Amino acid sequence: MNEAALRSEVTAGRGGAMTDEVGVVTGDLTVITARAADGLAHITVAYTGAEESYTLTGSPVPVPPDGVEALHTRVLDAIRAGGAAEVPR
Repeated sequence: MNEAALRSEVTAGRGGAMTDEVGVVTGDLTVITARAADGLAHITVAYTGAEESYTLTGSPVPVPPDGVEALHTRVLDAIRAGGAAEVPR
């Protein structure tokens, strides 16, 4: 599915991150932003150390002009801020 994927660990801020499958997740998370061949970025989160991952609400999104790395950074910032974070638009 992906041409390039970025993976980072982050601690979610108060209120965590919103996922499509299980609602809000909190605590230490692993975030993966994967660029697909169709130009979309798919963002998933997992509890750090777990195998099961969840779609971050708002994903997939078009890769922005400043690239997948910039999107990944914005996603990490949003999750650090918490408040049921979703993919920044």
